[in-house]
Amino acid sequence: MEPILNSQLPEFSVQAFHNGAFKTITNNDLKGKWAILFFYPADFTFVCPTELVDMAEKYDQFKEMGVEIYSVSTDSHFVHKAWHDTSDSIRKIQYPMLADPTAALSRALGVYIEEEGMAYRGTFVVNPEGKIKVVELNDNNIGRDASELLRKVEAAQFVATHDGEVCPAKWKKGESTLKPSIDLVGKI
Repeated sequence: MEPILNSQLPEFSVQAFHNGAFKTITNNDLKGKWAILFFYPADFTFVCPTELVDMAEKYDQFKEMGVEIYSVSTDSHFVHKAWHDTSDSIRKIQYPMLADPTAALSRALGVYIEEEGMAYRGTFVVNPEGKIKVVELNDNNIGRDASELLRKVEAAQFVATHDGEVCPAKWKKGESTLKPSIDLVGKI
């Protein structure tokens, strides 16, 4: 199996519900900026709205960092609209909700559960060149934390602009980084 980390985001074209309208989103829409593809199992479920609202509450912070969020499930764009129209919490979402009813995108990124017809909780951070820089995959009964994802994006953006530096465990923006060298081996 070919590793997905540092691979190019596959080509795709899907329908989305965004800002009260239906629109087509393709892989080309993600080029030139940082992006997060945030897969979840299904609309009208239990853990999913808690995650999507958590992302919505951090959306302004992601936008300030030049990051666009795209939530993705195998529901249709019509179901996304219905969920948005009937749920006070989902109504808070300002980022595009991508529809993947054929599971083409879910399969391409390895998060589709064939026997269940839905995706795992997969998170993919994509850089402006379209390369996948962060991959996180959770079983569907384990929710994610947008604050931790925010930290990972900050780290990915930092190392992208600071050649030769790496971010240690628990690194937060503004803290010291490391420059790997033979002198550091065994001292950390």
